[in-house]
Amino acid sequence: MRPRGVYVSQTWVSRLWREYKLQPWRQGTFKISKDPKFEEKVRDVVGLYLNPPEGEAVLSVDAKTGIQTLDRTRPVLPMTFDKTEKRTQ
Repeated sequence: MRPRGVYVSQTWVSRLWREYKLQPWRQGTFKISKDPKFEEKVRDVVGLYLNPPEGEAVLSVDAKTGIQTLDRTRPVLPMTFDKTEKRTQ
């Protein structure tokens, strides 16, 4: 049932979205690894970027660019005031 006497204009909603930096049309992705050593590996990689070896370059390469996931393995994480909606890849 629609409440009587309540009117929300598109202008008001747009202003609210801008004020709170909301972008409900945007979506992000997340991925959960089943690798038991995942956290250790992430720390190693992030450590390389934060503290690269003296005089060395650190590069990242995505070796699986042709893989496409067709089914979602996790539920969608809803949008919050400071984050976009997130889906698994």
